[in-house]
Amino acid sequence: MGQDPSLRNNLATVHRYITTHNSDGKAIFSGSQPETLDPTPLPDGRAEFRLGFATHKFPIQLTGDPDLGFYADKLANPPGLNLSNGSVLRYVDMPPNSVSPMHRTVSLDYGIVLEGQISLILDSGESKVMEKGDCAIQRGTNHAWHNQHATEWARMVFILLPCFPIEIQNARLGENLGDMNGVPAST
Repeated sequence: MGQDPSLRNNLATVHRYITTHNSDGKAIFSGSQPETLDPTPLPDGRAEFRLGFATHKFPIQLTGDPDLGFYADKLANPPGLNLSNGSVLRYVDMPPNSVSPMHRTVSLDYGIVLEGQISLILDSGESKVMEKGDCAIQRGTNHAWHNQHATEWARMVFILLPCFPIEIQNARLGENLGDMNGVPAST
């Protein structure tokens, strides 16, 4: 028996175009990676991840394309949610009626809704409904994402940047993945 059609991801294929320079200094599109991003479903079925790009230090060295080699390695060996010394660009597709685990990263995240409607839920109980085009600035807080739609997938894109660990009342708030099975700890 096939999968319920409402559970199949019907969102558009994600394309990512990487630029570089040729030997004459002219801008060209890099052929180092395919232009389409294949999804990596999480084992529990709560989401599909696509790693759009990743870097490993600041400022980023572009001469000689070492960043492209680093990214190729991360495609083959996916990182945790964020990198402690670099950036992560990640697309996240959420199936209908799905809720992420409550989680926290040691990072400053820009999360933008591309398709659908997603609720951002904080551990205080506060929440906001985010529409297509809305952006959340996630500042190391414990949070969850909820696609409340009964039949439609939703898509967000995240840019994660490293930050210093937050300290509250002399306690350091570290990464908390909750029960996010299949996602490695961040490095």
